[in-house]
Amino acid sequence: MDVAGLLESASLLVPEDTATENDLTVLDIWDYLAHDEWEIALGLLEELGDARSLPLTFWEQLAEAAEQLRFERSAAWCHWRCSEIRNGVIRADLTLRPAAEARRTTPISGAGVLRPMWDIGHLSPTGDRAVSIAALWVEGTPTLQPGGQATVRLVPLTPSHWTHVQPGRRITMHEDRTVAGTAVVLEVHGPAAPARHGRPPSRGSHQEHPSQQDRATGRGSAHP
Repeated sequence: MDVAGLLESASLLVPEDTATENDLTVLDIWDYLAHDEWEIALGLLEELGDARSLPLTFWEQLAEAAEQLRFERSAAWCHWRCSEIRNGVIRADLTLRPAAEARRTTPISGAGVLRPMWDIGHLSPTGDRAVSIAALWVEGTPTLQPGGQATVRLVPLTPSHWTHVQPGRRITMHEDRTVAGTAVVLEVHGPAAPARHGRPPSRGSHQEHPSQQDRATGRGSAHP
């Protein structure tokens, strides 16, 4: 399907009463599509998708359209939203440790390529700390500096590990045995469809495939 067809098909999945912050609706998008304003239409459809819950097909079609248009950031975001639907999402306020106190001295990528480990309270059969992997997207900025703070979105590699996590819980981020950052959970949304185990976001990035929670031995973290 070409770009116009993908965007038109996606637009048909949006209820007509859904509006962007500027009160634009799918009716306005159809007008842009009629004039081949594909970039504008794609951006507005992304906004409408963020305004309410829409089906997986919507984001898959937007992702394919963005790839055909070679809009890498939009494609990454749309693939990320697909992963949120499949695996669930946790929003949290994350504070990274300063470079002088942590292993990492460079910014982390905000576009879903980092898959750090998280201590969410699980223990191994021997009583040691057991960590779970979740990919990370930083809202509102392409990178997050050491010592920085931002709202992040986490997509669990194994959603069943995270069912006990609730808003207000404090969790820690790890790239090795040390604490890389601390996050306070804001929102928790479970999978909207059967999760595809081992498929968190973003095409082209390194994939992790642990069958069980990894202990904090340095495994399970992908670096930007």
